[in-house]
Amino acid sequence: MSGSLTFPRPSRAASSPSSPFDAVIIGAGAAGLLCAALAGQRGRRVLLLDHWPKVAEKIRISGGGRCNFTNLHTRAENFVSGNPHFCKSALSRYGPQDIIALLCKHRIGFHEKHKGQLFCDDSAEQLITALREECAAGEVTHWQPCAVEAVESAAPGFRVRTAKGWVSTRALVVATGGLSIPQIGASPLGYRLAEQFGLPIVPPRPALVPLAFDPALWAPFADLSGVSLEVDIQTEYAQGTVSFREDLLLTHRGLSGPAILQASTYWQPGKALLINLMGEVTQAQWIQSKQGNRRTLAGELGQYLPQRLAQALCAQTGGADRRMADFSDKALRTLWQQWHAWAIHPSGTLGWRKAEVTAGGVDTEALSSATLMARNVPGLHFIGEVVDVTGWLGGYNFQWAWSSAAACAQAL
Repeated sequence: MSGSLTFPRPSRAASSPSSPFDAVIIGAGAAGLLCAALAGQRGRRVLLLDHWPKVAEKIRISGGGRCNFTNLHTRAENFVSGNPHFCKSALSRYGPQDIIALLCKHRIGFHEKHKGQLFCDDSAEQLITALREECAAGEVTHWQPCAVEAVESAAPGFRVRTAKGWVSTRALVVATGGLSIPQIGASPLGYRLAEQFGLPIVPPRPALVPLAFDPALWAPFADLSGVSLEVDIQTEYAQGTVSFREDLLLTHRGLSGPAILQASTYWQPGKALLINLMGEVTQAQWIQSKQGNRRTLAGELGQYLPQRLAQALCAQTGGADRRMADFSDKALRTLWQQWHAWAIHPSGTLGWRKAEVTAGGVDTEALSSATLMARNVPGLHFIGEVVDVTGWLGGYNFQWAWSSAAACAQAL
């Protein structure tokens, strides 16, 4: 049938648009698929809807096509939210070992790549197939592509007007994701539904995103695109300061790499980023290194940094070609302080097209942490990225999708 997507097993629910459901789930991404599967396997009559032609595009493109599906070190501290405790309940009931068990059930190989990050050995398509098979086991009805055109309260539940007609449901689950990567179907539908039912929204903003700089100020570094190094990076945010040790990547427009993506979730316009380019080299070691040293300043700094970056930084001082031995202790101390806490001011981010996730979203104060249901709208749930819970880089956002989906499914 045009506008529908059929699972391998026949659906418990009839395909007629007028069929009543126990739950309608809007969004067939990571959170929506798992929630539909788990609720269906609990005997609930579930309809899964998505306006986009392809299923779970974020899973498909994540991790270079292998999907960084969780992180072994997941803790509440790895998430940013207006309520830092909100995610604890869901994470405690469905954690990394649970999604690992699902992959093992479907004989999907995986490996740890870095700092607890787990990736599929082969293709992310295997994980998508597994989730679809789990939905089939729960006899989930799946219409895709099928747009949601309107939602109404209809005690004791809701009526949803879709591109295939009206459906009624006892519970409505919004798993629409955020605004990041619009080229694969991101939309503001979830926020509009929240506002329709009176739920507050924490203003969405791009997160896990490269940062841009004023072209004139970045000109000395624009030709260093592709240069990378490990750094400590720090920035201020509403609740204090945060720091990461990750790889930094220079681009022709600014900075990227894991260090910047991590910091971008916290960074606020107008604030500086402080980057330690000196690594473990202490101030005393740096000053001591001038003794009998015939290297130039750029040559010495190049012992610790990529040579091209060292040359560009030293050129800013006007002393790149001076020998280390010719610098006073005071001058070297000043340079060390400058590079140990290199202060840079981004002009902004590269926006939604380059952001991996969305920070902000449905305010957690309006939701139950146990069920993800709106406190003042019985039967209305929000899960995954649409909620004001944003994970660090490294599989944490997928884990939040799984955990919030499972918590919701248990409540349906």
